[in-house]
Parts: sequence; structure tokens; C-alpha cells
Amino acid sequence: MNGDGHPLTRTLSPASGGEGQSSSSPLPQAGEGRGEGLVSSLRKHWPEYLIEGWALGTFMVSAGVVATLLGYPGSALHEALPDPNVRRVLGGFAMGLTAIAIIYSPFGKRSGAHMNPAVTLTFLRLGKIARWDATFYIAAQFIGGTLGVLLVWALFGSAFASPPVVFAATLPGSRGVAVALLAEFTISMGLMLTILIATNRTRLAPYTGIFAGLLVAAYISLEEPLSGMSMNPARSFASAAPAGAWTSMWIYFVAPIAGMLCASLLYCGLRGAGSVGCAKLLHPLNVRCIHCGYQP
Repeated sequence: MNGDGHPLTRTLSPASGGEGQSSSSPLPQAGEGRGEGLVSSLRKHWPEYLIEGWALGTFMVSAGVVATLLGYPGSALHEALPDPNVRRVLGGFAMGLTAIAIIYSPFGKRSGAHMNPAVTLTFLRLGKIARWDATFYIAAQFIGGTLGVLLVWALFGSAFASPPVVFAATLPGSRGVAVALLAEFTISMGLMLTILIATNRTRLAPYTGIFAGLLVAAYISLEEPLSGMSMNPARSFASAAPAGAWTSMWIYFVAPIAGMLCASLLYCGLRGAGSVGCAKLLHPLNVRCIHCGYQP
């Protein structure tokens, strides 16, 4: 193999889980078993739906804790690090590690670790996730993310809810709405292109989560002053709902979805629609996949 193609046709590396496992069976055809209805999908795939809620909920708990420790003026860490740029870079590093940990966790490997309605909708557009699975994934992401924010609020109270932290809400920066919209579109497109390129190349696939985590860290460090760095409608909603911070919320729905859909169009235009293997960010051989029908 020349390095392209879906990783299920190779022996798993330690980074992807299932060290020493191999498979000579071909990848199931995308769309296999897609005739499931609402009740059947919920009955068969509810663990993956719960995992998606857990994944974004966990990410938001981490985001809330990090934002409070670094942003709340009464925090000892905030006082020890007076430079806001240093605090932002440290926050980016922490959230990048959080994303990597979730993606490589046993739970993340099972659901595919979308954590993001824009990612799920893009794979739906590509025909790599069933309609009801996508519906329940997105619902779980919104619910899980919001519950994560509420948990941090219960733990930290006004330190998390009051300015300047304000529930870790994503808001346009001082350069305005247009810049925030363009920035969100660009970083979302960059993330989805990275996912598609990495997951569909044998040599890169085991490191997809690392690439995604590095992008999260870099985006927070460099782009956050422009838009708050969301890339994720459910992430922005989770902070906005308890905060009542709906300013320019449409940006965080329109730009991430548009950016990721454009990334998929670009990738398929260059590589062909048949080059996209599966909707999982990681695809170990010892875990079932509800998207492509793989069974260990």
C-alpha cells in the first residue's frame, strides 16, 4: 500500500489502539446497515450517542476549569501569570491535551469522537454516517456540552459565571463580526481538511487525534482574540445558554458548518469522494463501528 486508503486494511500501531492486531478482511462498504429507523438506531447505538455527549461534556468541563483558573482575577494562577498572552497559550496547550485524551480514550475510539455537530454534519454530507445516528450524535453533543458547563458553574459559582470568564463564552473580538466570521470559517475548514487527509492515509491515521489536538492548541493560542475560537456550534451554545450571551451566535453555527463542508468539497474534488473511508477519527480493529459496519 502506498500510504493512502483506510487504516482498517493495515495492522494497528500502538498509537491507534489494539497493538498487534491485524485484519485481512476488507473494509465494509460505507452505508452498510443504513436502513435503521429511529427506534432501532437508538436501541442498537445508544452507547455511541452517550459517548458523544460525554465527550463534549468532558471537553467543556476542562474548558471551564481552565478558563476559570487562568481568567478569574482572584485565581492564584491568574495572579502568577499576569501576561494574557502567556495565559492564552497555556490554555491552548491544556485544551489541546484534553482533545487528544478524549480522542484516544476507549470511549472516543468507539464513537469516533466527533464532539462537534459541524464534524457530524460533514460526515453526513459525505454519506459516512446514518441520518438517525447523526441526529442523535448532534443532540447528545448539545446536551452533553451544556451539562458540562452547568457542572463547572456548580463547582466554581460566580468565578466562572461573572466577567471576565462569563461561562467561557465565545464572542467576536475587537476586530468585529466580519473578521470573526472569516476566522471561524478558516479554522474550521483547516480542521476538517486535516481530519480527512489524516484519517484516509494509512501512515497518518493513527496520529489524527494528535493533529487535531495540536490545531486546537494553536488556534486557541493564535486565533482566539479574533472570534473566541469555537469551530463548534454545540460548544458555543453550551456556554451561551446559561450565560444568556447570544451576541453574534449565528457566526458559531454558520461558519464552522460552512467551513467544514467546504473542506469536504475541496478534499473530494482533489481526491475523489471514494477516497473517504469512515466517519471515525480513529478506527481500531478491536472496536465496532456503527458508521461503516465493521465488527471485530
